[in-house]
Amino acid sequence: MDKNQKINFNRNAPDMVLLNTKGEPVQLSSLWADKPLLLAFTRHFGCTQCKEMLDEIVAGQERIRKAGLAIAIIMQGTPEATALFAEQFAPGLLCLADPERKAYKAFGLVRGNLFQTFLNPKVWSAISKSKKKGYRVEPPPPGQDAMLMSGTFIISKEGRVELPYYYDNIADHPSLDLLLEGVLSSRWDQEFEGPVGPVND
Repeated sequence: MDKNQKINFNRNAPDMVLLNTKGEPVQLSSLWADKPLLLAFTRHFGCTQCKEMLDEIVAGQERIRKAGLAIAIIMQGTPEATALFAEQFAPGLLCLADPERKAYKAFGLVRGNLFQTFLNPKVWSAISKSKKKGYRVEPPPPGQDAMLMSGTFIISKEGRVELPYYYDNIADHPSLDLLLEGVLSSRWDQEFEGPVGPVND
């Protein structure tokens, strides 16, 4: 990825209107108005690593919210397709449809190269492990881009990107346990002034 396309720490998060799974407009900035937001982007609906990542977020959503964060997921599908996918893999999470991939572009998420997507040993190792957990490798639905990379962001109530996480390869989603014991143990519901990590009361 061109480093110039990435959003650096403490930059303003892009704001726009996307549709939820009911086809209703949602202003992104409304999602971080009351509390910091954990914003995760998926790849296409056939991506095994995305399904695994979503399952981890679903399982850990109570812990994430206790850390002071709201949660939203952005997907490539139409509202109708996103609703069906979310019902199976992201129950209880706010999922937004971005079939035109305008939020992906605004957040600096671009198409990966072959080494980041298909020819990386780490990717094949992750796919093998995912298969053992019951995740199937499937092609992307029509209109979805199999080469598109994903990322995870934490956005403050002031609309600043406090954590921009860009994947090095498609299997590079951050472990939820690692985040909860490290990054997410920061006090995201308080003004961000110090280093990322645990804060002792």
